[in-house]
This record gives sequence, C-alpha cells and structure tokens, in this order.
Amino acid sequence: MFNDISDMIKIAELYKNSDAWIESFLILSISLFIGASLILYLLIIRSRSNNIRKEKLRIEYNILIDKLMFSVVFQDTPFSAIKEDKNYSKLSNTTFFRSILTESIINLHTNYEGIYAQKLEQFYKESGLINDSFKKLKSAKWELKCKGITELAELNINEAFDSIVEVAKAKNKTLKITAINACIKLAGTKGIVHLTAHPYPIDDWTQVNIINAFKKHDIGDIRGVELLLESQNTTVVTLGLKLIKELKLSQKIPHVEKLVARTPDTLIQNEAQNVLQALTI
Repeated sequence: MFNDISDMIKIAELYKNSDAWIESFLILSISLFIGASLILYLLIIRSRSNNIRKEKLRIEYNILIDKLMFSVVFQDTPFSAIKEDKNYSKLSNTTFFRSILTESIINLHTNYEGIYAQKLEQFYKESGLINDSFKKLKSAKWELKCKGITELAELNINEAFDSIVEVAKAKNKTLKITAINACIKLAGTKGIVHLTAHPYPIDDWTQVNIINAFKKHDIGDIRGVELLLESQNTTVVTLGLKLIKELKLSQKIPHVEKLVARTPDTLIQNEAQNVLQALTI
C-alpha cells in the first residue's frame, strides 16, 4: 500500500518538473543545431576557397605545361633539359601539378599519332608519371583504379597488361569494363581471351562496351576470338558469337558450325545459327 503511494508521488513530481526538462532539452537541441550549422558553413567556405585556389593554380600550371609540351613534342627538347627548368623542378614533386600534367599528356596523346605520340609516351615514362598511374592501378578505390588503367592504356604501357587483366576479373561493372577495354587497346583479341575462364556472367551492357572497344580501336588481328566459343560460361560464348557477327568474321564460320553441332544449349544453338545465317547471306 505504501509502495503504491510512493510510486504515485514520484510520478506526480516527474510531471510537475516536466517543464524544466523540456526547456533544457530545447536549449540543448537549439545549441547543437546552431553549432552544427556553423561548422557546416565553415566547411563550405573552406571547400569553396580551396576550389577557387585550385582553379587559379590549374590556369597557372596549364600555361607552364603548354610551353613544356610544345618544347617536348615540336622542339625535341630532351627530358634532361626539361628537368633544368626552374618552374618545372619546383613543381614536379607536387601531386596537383603532376595530376594536371598527366591530364594534359593524355589529352594530347588522344589527338596525336606517330612520332608525336611516341615523344609524349617517352616523357610520361622519363618524368615518372607512369609510376603515379601504377600507384592508382594498385589503389583500393575502384575510381582510382579506373583512372590508372585509362592512363596506362592510353599511353600504350604494355607492361601493365597482366595487372589490368587481373583487374578485369573484378565484380564492379565499371571497373571491369574499363579494364577489358584497356586490355583490348593494349593487346587486341589477346585482351579478351582470358574471359574464356571468366567465372561471372557478362551482362549485355558489358558485352556492348567490349564490341564497341573493338570497333573503336580498329583491331586488325582477330585471332583468338573463336576461343570464346569454347567457354563453359554461356555469356562468354554469347559475347564470342556477337563479336563474330558484328565484326563480320566470316573466317570463323567453321568454329560457329562446330559450336552448333556440339552444344546442348538450345538458346546458344539458335544464336549461333543466326550468326551463320548473317555471315552467309
């Protein structure tokens, strides 16, 4: 009986003091909100000022880089002379400058061929920018991996091929497409033969990207495409059939006929027969 009365008194006191709790809670909440807003505002200001500073530096660096690249590509200036340039030697070890320099070389390389492209590739190696790209390739972040792969493939670094093939086995779709496209650019059909043992399904979007990579790089040597037809992975077989059809590889007809004869998969049979029909018309 006494316990019940005591409990009722405690509840009554709690309700009596509830206004004080609510007031304290509101004051604390408002204080936290104001503090968080102030911190967010300062972070935005800081981020904006950093972006403005970087943009100014980018403009400044691009002027210097344009002069350097002109001397390398058109004036045959050796890297030993470039190293003696005060501005270059001062900035060559800074991450942001090296990043912009790499971007500039990539952009130029996509627009030049022959001896000019080779000069850019040589500078890329001698300047150590190639090591930056390999570091990106080894990064745990897939975005950096993609960037490193693109740089190495664009500048025809064939020694990166084996490492890129390993990355092509990744489950991340974007990373996989980037790596396979790079393999195709560096080694043609050799860049996709490894897919014969690929354990995961290759979706339609990835297949379209692979076919477009062959068309884009105008691969002349198509030896090995038929090996895809021997895969236990039906999506790899489908990719092989699509490549043979899209690239009009009529010399691969005997391999497609063998596939029709041996495969128990009705869908693969039908697709292979469609390829035969398209190539023989």
